[in-house]
Amino acid sequence: MTEPQQRAILCPICRRLTNANADRCPYCDTPHPGAWWKNNRLVRGFGEPGGFLQAIVVINAVMFCLSLMLSSRGPGFSFNPLNFLSPDNRALILLGGTGVVPILQLGRWWSLITANYLHGSILHIVFNMIALNQIGPLIISEYGGYRMLVIYTGGGIIGFLLSLLAGVPLTIGASAAICGLIGAALFFGKHRGGAYGEEVYKQVSGWVIGLFIFGLMVPGINNWGHGGGLLGGALLGFLLGYQDRGREKPFHKLLAAACVAITLLALGWGIFSTFFYRLLS
Repeated sequence: MTEPQQRAILCPICRRLTNANADRCPYCDTPHPGAWWKNNRLVRGFGEPGGFLQAIVVINAVMFCLSLMLSSRGPGFSFNPLNFLSPDNRALILLGGTGVVPILQLGRWWSLITANYLHGSILHIVFNMIALNQIGPLIISEYGGYRMLVIYTGGGIIGFLLSLLAGVPLTIGASAAICGLIGAALFFGKHRGGAYGEEVYKQVSGWVIGLFIFGLMVPGINNWGHGGGLLGGALLGFLLGYQDRGREKPFHKLLAAACVAITLLALGWGIFSTFFYRLLS
């Protein structure tokens, strides 16, 4: 009986080179990484922990389209590329924008979650989703998909809490949550050390510097949210640990399931309450 042919593929989750016939990826522990359905871009996105990245992108896209549809003035067409296809503030507040006005005046504490899935323009969402797909695979590789989701959710909440304390009236965007992932990458690189850890730390530090300069140059950037996300991500990275310190445990999966549940409940309530309000007004 002949041995099955050895064929190298990129793991569909961590994107590292592995054997197509392997029972599990040796890097991220994904079962049967060579299965045809896991390598189908349309299907593989939601089948494994790494599929959270694709799910986050889809949810952001859906919420962005909803915010445009619910804008009283319709989609904002502007000659300014920064404001092209921009929903109005009323639609963003109804769907779950956060800050002093939604939380302290309207009591919408759940907006600390929903604001991570709303954006102010087409460029806003495109840039954030590109950044997510750049930093996300690194966090999945070094922390695992479940811990990545916890860091993403927690980093966004902590970032928006800090901006609330700083008095930001209204804020939205995935950048606080993405900064949570960046903060976790900074902690990983510094704590792990060695040539690889130092290289990760150096590269991610460059992103942080660029983010800081961008925030100073472009008006309307929530630097408090970015800073809070970085701090929250580094703290969660320390508390949850990364793969070299221990593989993901059932506790991490439970935390991730809780994050999924509260996110879906908050988004669902935001959509329901918006349409209910529209019916009454």
